[in-house]
Amino acid sequence: MKNIKSYLIFTLLGVLSVLGFAPFYIYPIPILAIAILIFSIEESSNAKVAFKLSFAFGLGLFVAGIYWIFICLHTFGKMPSWMAAIFTFLLCAFMALFIGLSGYIAKKLGHVFLAIPLLWALGDWTRSWIFTGFPWLTLGYSQTPYSPLTGYTAVVGVYGVTLITVATSALLAYTFLIKKNRKVMAIILSLFTMIWLVGGALKWVEWSKPIGEKFSVALLQGNIAQDDKWLPENAQNTLDLYWSQLKSSNAKLIVMPETALPIPFSQIPAEYLEALTKHAVMNNGDILVGVVDIQPQQYFNQVFSLGESSSQTYTKSHLVPFGEFIPLKQVFGFFYRDFLNMPLADFSRGDIKQKPLNVAGQKVAVDICYEDVFGEEITRQLPAATILVNTSNDAWYGDSIAAYQHMQISQTRALETARMMLRATNTGATAIIDKDGIALLHAPHFSQTVVEGVAQGYAGTTPYVRFGNWPMILISVIGLSLLCVYRLRRSSKSMIKA
Repeated sequence: MKNIKSYLIFTLLGVLSVLGFAPFYIYPIPILAIAILIFSIEESSNAKVAFKLSFAFGLGLFVAGIYWIFICLHTFGKMPSWMAAIFTFLLCAFMALFIGLSGYIAKKLGHVFLAIPLLWALGDWTRSWIFTGFPWLTLGYSQTPYSPLTGYTAVVGVYGVTLITVATSALLAYTFLIKKNRKVMAIILSLFTMIWLVGGALKWVEWSKPIGEKFSVALLQGNIAQDDKWLPENAQNTLDLYWSQLKSSNAKLIVMPETALPIPFSQIPAEYLEALTKHAVMNNGDILVGVVDIQPQQYFNQVFSLGESSSQTYTKSHLVPFGEFIPLKQVFGFFYRDFLNMPLADFSRGDIKQKPLNVAGQKVAVDICYEDVFGEEITRQLPAATILVNTSNDAWYGDSIAAYQHMQISQTRALETARMMLRATNTGATAIIDKDGIALLHAPHFSQTVVEGVAQGYAGTTPYVRFGNWPMILISVIGLSLLCVYRLRRSSKSMIKA
């Protein structure tokens, strides 16, 4: 009974850690919660107990943080509620395994305070690519954009910030352990303070510089209900809505959301495209339009440009498994046929190396929806790109915290690249984000609106753009290797003495 209470407490600590993420932004909470977890792992009797405590923490974090997966599967995917609940829980449990294994391995190594930050960072990074990747709730995001620790984002990226964040938790936990040794405690607290001061100082570093003049932007938010979006009888109303929003703006760059026009590119009336083009030319600028392009035996999720510049296209390359493509189609085909109703669930991938679009006098690095979760992929268009644009359809999340979390991820991409981020979404989190990750303008969710403001292009290269995740990976791997060698030597000495 006592053990069950302990696991419930750590599950609750995981739940509370969600408050560090958007829309709450209370960044100290996960640091304190993880400090308690690390201290408890150090004090635990063995590695199995350490695993259970860490897994309970992770389960609380992910169940509270990505419960909206259930909404995607059941409310919009029409999956039976019992099955959607099971799939959501299994995903949360799988994500929690990485935190559980961090606790287990750290306890096995015998250097919990040193090992946990390295293992947690590697775990968050591994989640970004295993099974095509799902790095949602990577701990580093919990510090964006207000924590002093975000100063490190441009240097080591979000996974490096995970490492530093957990390291500060480990330092706090260590002070609990050696509270009677005032000298050591003073050194640890000084190190903690230095990490935060350096992070705060790095926030003042100008990694990029303005290039060209400021320009006007308009981000369209149509607020088309997901259940209505693809109904043929609603297509004309959607075209009319976006034309109405668009023609009211004289912005140099106008951005529509992901798949804003709910008909294939080849079927869009020529007069409609001509009207869009004329309006953009009248504004001396360009329009970015989200649409699906159908080609023989395949279709693509795209953004194409119309206006003064020559027409250009960006095609989404990182697709969501089971949402935008069917992995192992012969094996999982029944799953779509019998249990899941996802429209356009089998896109084809675009090229992983695409150049920025030359529009509105800028070099625009476009990414579509889920793609901005992968910072190392965004940097492929840098340092050439002068500004970032994300088009999304967050209607899949319903009225949940997911859209806010997604915007926090976009804020982190701005910090990593020292570029402004423009977000045009269907139902919410449409925003103009400055290069420091601060949302200058943020549209009300679930409203038909146009966000109009001013943007600035930037040039320059951050350390993260130059080196990617490699500094974090090398530090973690080398650090863990040294801990392994140290443990093996101690074990060898113990055997010799015996």
